[in-house]
Amino acid sequence: MELKNLLQQIKPVDQSLKPALLAHQADLTKPAGALGRLEEIAVQLGLIQGKIELNLGKKRIYCFAGDHGIADAGVSAFPQAVTPQMVLNMLSGGAAINQLTEQAGAELLVVDMGVKAEFEDHPRLIKAKVALGTANFLEQPAMTLAQTLQAVTTGFELATQAQADGVRLLGTGEMGIANTTSAAALMSALLPIPPAQIVGRGTGIDDPTLAHKIKVIETALIKHQRALATPLDILAALGGLEIAGIVGLILGAAANQVAILVDGFISSAAALVALRLKPEVAGYLFFSHLSAEQGHKLFIQKMGITPLIDLDLRLGEGTGAAIAMNLLEAAVFCHNRMATFSGAKVSTKSLNI
Repeated sequence: MELKNLLQQIKPVDQSLKPALLAHQADLTKPAGALGRLEEIAVQLGLIQGKIELNLGKKRIYCFAGDHGIADAGVSAFPQAVTPQMVLNMLSGGAAINQLTEQAGAELLVVDMGVKAEFEDHPRLIKAKVALGTANFLEQPAMTLAQTLQAVTTGFELATQAQADGVRLLGTGEMGIANTTSAAALMSALLPIPPAQIVGRGTGIDDPTLAHKIKVIETALIKHQRALATPLDILAALGGLEIAGIVGLILGAAANQVAILVDGFISSAAALVALRLKPEVAGYLFFSHLSAEQGHKLFIQKMGITPLIDLDLRLGEGTGAAIAMNLLEAAVFCHNRMATFSGAKVSTKSLNI
């Protein structure tokens, strides 16, 4: 499917219900604004769903996995072999994201978008491999436009399937050695901000490797300068197959009026691409946390975003999104279940309102 056809399916969040949602919040038995951002979350969810009575339905995190050719440039503390090893760890239930999705009551599905390995069938694995990793973007574009669109379309279709399955809250996750390099390159090109201000330590690289990583991205931005004409071109030149899958998931969530929690630095790079492609997706997004990765704070500041939590997380996998699901559920429980002044006959004076 052509990208323009996907984008045409996305409509802005309908604001017409906002007065009624705010009135409901004002009628809950609490001082006005006392639940802080939980109230904001509830109102945004109501606008997304077009309802006063909120319903999270099923919760699901898609963890997209892919390898990166730029790993050959020596930008990571770990070898590419770790990507398939971590995918297998997730499938066997041993990763952090497994524990956090279970605690949040969410389903975890791992999507092989471009891991440089083959996997046996597994009930939690979606085989959607576009290629055996991306190309080294120091030498050529990371992906062709056809590969990029295939990955984006796959993510879009997964969001559509989730909506059909009764999922009303999605989360993004990723796994891919060297994907902080791609994410930093994307943010540098799209914000734009010089690489030295964006690039972080990723998997824990030392100072010489950090300086090298910055130089790699600076060189790549110069090399691909003429090709960086549109968000899709930038994604193809510098991105990753798993990042493109997340772009599609975000676009698909918006098209299907499903709320989506963006995880950390890499997922935010994908969200930035999606926002550049279709600014209207903003109304469907919740940014789960502030990553400890250096460039994430600049991204958050430049985009005017207030993340839900700040726990110095930098693992990826969707861990921040899984934790933040609990906050959204808390907002829904209060919004749906609290007594109202009008219904409980509680005096506002008794609460010093």
